[in-house]
Amino acid sequence: MQCLPLAPAERLPFSIRVLLEAAIRKCDGFYVKQEDVQNILNWEERQNEAEVPFSPARVLLQDFTGIPAMVDLAAMRDAVAKNGVDPTLINPKCPTDLIVDHSSLAAQIAHDLNLIAFSQWCSKAFKNVSVVPPDIGSVHQVNLEYLSQVVQEGEGFIYPDSVVGTDSHTTMINGLGILGWGVGGIETEAVMLGQPVSLTLPQVVGCKLVGSISTLATSIDIVLCITKHLRQAGIGGKFVEFFGPGMSQLSAADRTTIANMCPEYNATISFFPVDDTTLKHFKQTKRLELLEAYLKAVKLFRSYDDQVIEVNLSSIVPYVSGPKRPQDRVPVTCMKEDFLNCLNEKATGLCHFDANLEMLTGALVDSTCDAGFVVLTGLLAKKAVEAGLSVKPYIRTSLAPGSGMVTHYLNASGVLPYLSKLGFEVIGYGCATCVGNTAPLPQSVVDAIKQGDLVACGVLSGSRHFEGRLCDCVRANYLASPPLVVAYAIAGTIGIDFEKEPLGVGADGTELFLKDLWPSKEELHHVEENNVVASIFRELRSRMQKGSTFWNSMDAPDAVLFPWDPKSTYIRCPPFFNRLSKEVSGLGSIENAHALLFLGDKVTTDHISPAGSIARVSAAAKYLQSKRLTPREFNSYGARRGNDAVMTRGTFASIKLQNRLVGKTGPKTLHIPSGQMMDVFEAAERYQRDGVPLIILAGKEYGSGSSRDWAAKGPYLLGVRAVIAESFAKMHKNHLVSMGIAPLQFLPGQSADSLQLSGKERFSISMLEQVNTRQEITVLTSTGKSFSVVALFENKMDVTFYKHGGILKYVAHSMLQ
Repeated sequence: MQCLPLAPAERLPFSIRVLLEAAIRKCDGFYVKQEDVQNILNWEERQNEAEVPFSPARVLLQDFTGIPAMVDLAAMRDAVAKNGVDPTLINPKCPTDLIVDHSSLAAQIAHDLNLIAFSQWCSKAFKNVSVVPPDIGSVHQVNLEYLSQVVQEGEGFIYPDSVVGTDSHTTMINGLGILGWGVGGIETEAVMLGQPVSLTLPQVVGCKLVGSISTLATSIDIVLCITKHLRQAGIGGKFVEFFGPGMSQLSAADRTTIANMCPEYNATISFFPVDDTTLKHFKQTKRLELLEAYLKAVKLFRSYDDQVIEVNLSSIVPYVSGPKRPQDRVPVTCMKEDFLNCLNEKATGLCHFDANLEMLTGALVDSTCDAGFVVLTGLLAKKAVEAGLSVKPYIRTSLAPGSGMVTHYLNASGVLPYLSKLGFEVIGYGCATCVGNTAPLPQSVVDAIKQGDLVACGVLSGSRHFEGRLCDCVRANYLASPPLVVAYAIAGTIGIDFEKEPLGVGADGTELFLKDLWPSKEELHHVEENNVVASIFRELRSRMQKGSTFWNSMDAPDAVLFPWDPKSTYIRCPPFFNRLSKEVSGLGSIENAHALLFLGDKVTTDHISPAGSIARVSAAAKYLQSKRLTPREFNSYGARRGNDAVMTRGTFASIKLQNRLVGKTGPKTLHIPSGQMMDVFEAAERYQRDGVPLIILAGKEYGSGSSRDWAAKGPYLLGVRAVIAESFAKMHKNHLVSMGIAPLQFLPGQSADSLQLSGKERFSISMLEQVNTRQEITVLTSTGKSFSVVALFENKMDVTFYKHGGILKYVAHSMLQ
């Protein structure tokens, strides 16, 4: 084994050195050129300018997006086989781990044996694929505590561990000094097949931590404070590296929590270089000696501080964020006053004013995999129950740990029964609450909210809280640390000042304040050290060795091509490779297209991509009913991501979608030729039947929010050829290109309104088959009006992907040559 010396690059930030090492090791003159290596070496001069490739050490797939990715590869095998090519050539070239236990998927669809059989088939049929079966742990837990190596060995080299994954939470791994971030499912598939990730060489912002953390402040409070500073600094698309004396106060779990939240302030990663704290985290492993020796040999312990943002930990007080956006931070001491102000601004004159303060949902979600956080929450619950406090019956409470390992933490520390007594029963694992897969509020509560026109409130932990995710009728949603979720549930209202008002009255008649129940650091550390930490690695390794009884009892198909079951409503062979041939036909110009949708500003991937439960009156519901399924069997869009028929029908099915063609909120559009209003899918299906291409008109920040591959796959299957918007979220723009959809941007100062577009015109876009990077092209409308737009292809690879109809077709076509 040999390691690549990086001594000449000591002046570079640690994260950039990882990019450099990968570029040197993977330099082949095709995907990675010497020019790319030189650009990274000259980072100071080339940052924010040069496009560079990054070949991660591994790929991480969670099942919600991972199984659809494997479905695409299975479909690609079918397509190349039909063209006379050996299908066994289709294998991931980059080591890939698929974890089948995300968001309770295995529990939800255990009755669909075809899906389980497919997962097992993937582990046998594809080379370089490892499948972690159900009941082991969530994708984040397994990644942090089992798959992460910090240092990898392979191809004759020792090199830094790095990863890209199909989830925005992948950034959590940067807390352990492992470079990684979430990319779209489409991009991930390309990486699996040997293509590097392309990124603009980033600026690196140093974040210096100083001061001491207060007793009640948690890592959530720290990250909310950091989010505020970094949002104000405008660090979108940049790398952030942490350093300073305050680093020693942050455990590995604290760091992964902070790293997990970097998408909220638009950084690509929030990186914590490896130090003694990291080494202590890995002391349970046998690789500690190699890890330390390698990193010191190649000078990877150093930090860098070019642009520096200083955060004083002493100034941090407990915060929540909301009620609408995660970046709106509210000190807990000001919560009551802030909510009343919001209420007066939005809903003055409401009846039953006091009821508006009542919290109706308390969702305790642990996506941080932070044992200390979980134990702290449980100890708070224990003290509350022992003091005689309880939660009001009309408040819906739930507990969705990051994985079964978190339940292990709670059991090991003896606090799970106390959470249960407060109503925080385990309802599932992973993102069950974040993506809206929890049980609805009681109908009597829903009726009371609607009849009284009340502003109901929800408090949850996690990293996402858009309006309507918890429940359609819960309009004010706050993100808080897990112990504060429990505290607010006990209080029964968000209209409380924890410093001045008691949570309740104990069994002995004593008023109990939050400070009376909050565990001390000494209590917390005692429980962690004596009950939890040592058992974490042992338990996970034990589960990996034993596997899942259900999984072990299944027999996977023994075939090169997967035998698709036409009766399965969870997976089916998608039509992405229809009409694949050895000749590249090219997409060509767009002639006489209609606008499928006319949208405004800040249309998020939540509006575009199918998510949450399947509504009974939706196009997807009609399809499932045609398969003789009852509403109770619909499950969620997430569980059915391997079925393109469901997902295409769920695209733009959000109840929050505001389409100017129909003038009201909901998943409807106008079929322009007939003048009929119908479901978006039904209109698109009718246009495709008539051979009419489609575009979408939009405003600013189209596609913002979480990375979702179906936010691009869905429009592609609906027949959308281009999106014309004032601006795009970068990641979603890349996904559109990856699916062969042209992202076209209005010229500065122009918009659909300034050009007086009604959305009912027909649009022709010429010369797309000859388009180059950042080229201005002309759009001609049926009214005789024309205007220019910029085709947002950033490099030659973007153009190549677009001309082939996307990354998947490009890779499949290359196999036919």
